[in-house]
Amino acid sequence: MTATIDNLITKLAAWLTRHSIDVLRVSLGLVFVAFGTLKFFPGVSPAEALSVATLEKLSMGLLSGYAAQAVIAGMEVFIGLTLVTGRLLKTGLVVMAGAMVGFFAPYALFFTDLFPGTPTLEAQYIFKDIVLAAAAMVVGARALGASLVPARERRLAV
Repeated sequence: MTATIDNLITKLAAWLTRHSIDVLRVSLGLVFVAFGTLKFFPGVSPAEALSVATLEKLSMGLLSGYAAQAVIAGMEVFIGLTLVTGRLLKTGLVVMAGAMVGFFAPYALFFTDLFPGTPTLEAQYIFKDIVLAAAAMVVGARALGASLVPARERRLAV
């Protein structure tokens, strides 16, 4: 019985090693496509006002209103499509690195608005980006050549 369980665990670890980062990449991409697509439609995205205000500040007023929203939407959809398809992945990850600055900028630019005491819904919305950034780091590591190695293979290599 123990040998059967060990064999199943080994097979599961091997499957996860082969597929988990690709599943993470595609699911992260779908999140970006979904959130980006919402931003193409005024009044639909719950983050619209905050994202536009952030880009207005970061661009020193060069981008505002729907133009700012369309830039954000286009960028997020582009990032998402590179993640889902795997095409232009490194370019998408570079764009995402820049976008992450914008994702977290509201904490610096609008801190007192986001935390008037307890965190607002917008502050909580941005907080989820920590998970997206961590997932992007894993996907980026894979894109740059890193790989997972099952524990059994690591033990054999030592």
